[in-house]
Amino acid sequence: MPEDRPTLPPVLLHTDAELARDALAAPLLSRAVRLARWAGPATRVGAGGELIEEQLPAAAGELGLPADQDGAAHASEAWRIAVDTGLVEVSEPDENAEDEEAEYGGASAGESLELVTSGSPQDVLAIWQEAFEAVHADATAPVLDDLDDILSEDGEIDFSALDWDPEAETEFLDGVLGNLYLLTVSGGGAAEEPVPLPALAASMIVPDDMGEPTDDVLEQVSEAMMRLDDQFRLFEPLGLVEYRPVDEALLAEEAGDEAAVPPGDEEDVSRYGLVRLTPLGLYGVRTRMLEAGVDAPAVGDLADKDADALLDGLACYPEMAARAETEQWLARRGVGDAAVQLLAAAKGADEGAPLRRLHCQQALTLVGAQAEPAVRAVLDDPELGGLARVWLAERGATDVPPPSESMVFWLAIDTIAAQLDAEGEPEELQELVEGLVGRHGGFFEQAWRVEHPATAEVLEAMGRLHGDRKLAKEARKAAFKARSRQAS
Repeated sequence: MPEDRPTLPPVLLHTDAELARDALAAPLLSRAVRLARWAGPATRVGAGGELIEEQLPAAAGELGLPADQDGAAHASEAWRIAVDTGLVEVSEPDENAEDEEAEYGGASAGESLELVTSGSPQDVLAIWQEAFEAVHADATAPVLDDLDDILSEDGEIDFSALDWDPEAETEFLDGVLGNLYLLTVSGGGAAEEPVPLPALAASMIVPDDMGEPTDDVLEQVSEAMMRLDDQFRLFEPLGLVEYRPVDEALLAEEAGDEAAVPPGDEEDVSRYGLVRLTPLGLYGVRTRMLEAGVDAPAVGDLADKDADALLDGLACYPEMAARAETEQWLARRGVGDAAVQLLAAAKGADEGAPLRRLHCQQALTLVGAQAEPAVRAVLDDPELGGLARVWLAERGATDVPPPSESMVFWLAIDTIAAQLDAEGEPEELQELVEGLVGRHGGFFEQAWRVEHPATAEVLEAMGRLHGDRKLAKEARKAAFKARSRQAS
């Protein structure tokens, strides 16, 4: 596989309008918007822009939350998001004021609030993304259990006394979100099953070449799980994830100095936390990765590109994403012209050409009868003639000229080369190989003579894949002959 392909499969995102609706429905942003509309001349904030304690019960009431400690905490969190996203604008205290209110600042609706109702979906998503960044910063902040231990003599927090590396914390959380993103898009765009928290933690800590994890590594995984539990609890109200938290009984065990060791095969893994990225979460994590310079393609990226870019780009696409991308590409072009462009881009003797032809053939299955003139025009082409005959036969054409024997064998080599590049050596390819050999007596005696750049490579793979030891040996001998012919 060419080394310049993206390392991440493409993601099939919901439309901006759908994502914007999800963003506005997320509890945290929804509460932030409500508090921004509630803010007025009587609102008082502290030096950091936070609501003063006396106003938290009223803010909680505005949100329909109880006037207790939890309600105040949720209201305070939503207010901070409103400030961080520009939904609320806070002002400094009036130094000239003489009453006791002089120590407080004020608040009013910010410029972003108007965008919630009158802006575009992209405007709403930009606000939500700012909220994501704010929650991400909270999630990677140090846990302050005992302030007395880290306060300096002047009452300021002494960060040097904390066992906290902000860059390492951010890198770890981004790695976890990246792994969760990869698991989701590799499954076709939406994870069928939520991911167990121990698996996510282990993916960042347990070395790939480690067999049985050591007790020290298991302890690190357990500690990471507990940290991730806190972080995903923060992300869920934002709409980033669907999260089933770690069982409270396990947290009680951890509080009793009994580490929550990752579960064994027979234990209920759901007790240890289950997480799934939402469609909005996919959008947010991808946006963050793009800003970090990660190549994270999305379906639709190739719609405005030429046919060469489309067929090359589809090389890294799973089947469902490839079909969706191709449909978008075809929708922007006339059918006849699209077929001509696809067939021209499918030609070539380079390493990626077989896979381009496979994707060209799959693209043409989505095209109607208007493509037939372009397909018939390449019937005599040595590289595209076999592809054209297959397409016409599948559409019921009865006047298709039979292929020559050399074209049949060339197409067989080209097809297997494309499948090897696309999928490696799955069981389905083994069935294809055994079927081809079974239908053609003396297959390998003919195949090594095929003038195709991938002939030797394909025959070597057939030797590995074929279940019959005798025929596998014939394939390896044929591969040797092909390499000798190519070298002469």
